[in-house]
Amino acid sequence: MTVRSRVIATTLAALAVVTTADAQTLGTPVFTAPYRAYGQSEFGVAFSDPGAGSAIEGHYRMALGTADLGFRVGVRDYTNSNSRLLLGVDWRQRMLDHSDDFPFDGALTLGAGLLTGDNSSLLLPAGFSMARRILIEDSEVQLTPYLHPVVALVIGGNGDVIFGVGFGIDVKVTRRLEVRVSGAMGDYDGVALGVAFLR
Repeated sequence: MTVRSRVIATTLAALAVVTTADAQTLGTPVFTAPYRAYGQSEFGVAFSDPGAGSAIEGHYRMALGTADLGFRVGVRDYTNSNSRLLLGVDWRQRMLDHSDDFPFDGALTLGAGLLTGDNSSLLLPAGFSMARRILIEDSEVQLTPYLHPVVALVIGGNGDVIFGVGFGIDVKVTRRLEVRVSGAMGDYDGVALGVAFLR
């Protein structure tokens, strides 16, 4: 199978599992590069403006072979309504390595996110993250600009299928610290700033 065929097949697979999986878990503009920055695990926090109100969320991720599993918990404040508790789990599986034919690495991202409150809803997105890591010569600093398109099924409320394109850059400052900036266009919206502590 050619690299191009693998990319198409992976994208179709991501769309096919949209009713059972999630990528951009909590509806905030916190997206994921295709790489894990840590060896064993990481924990961190992100602050975001999802377009209406604000949100804070914490996360913990751990390595599982070539994949990794993450757990998220947060609170989102809405401009004209009550706050909502956010609970989520997500999965990232490396699927694609760059080559002479295709310049990016890629990972499939899946999971589930619950937004509690008066009108609780379950967010079930699937996405595919693509990036190419940039190493800074004679430095520990690594830059990872990435693109992360996501399609999601929303269960509860009025129900919907939504689509967004996440983008961002992860800056690995030291072996133990990474700073993350991300944003979104489409049905997802807003910007986010986060930090992760690596093991």
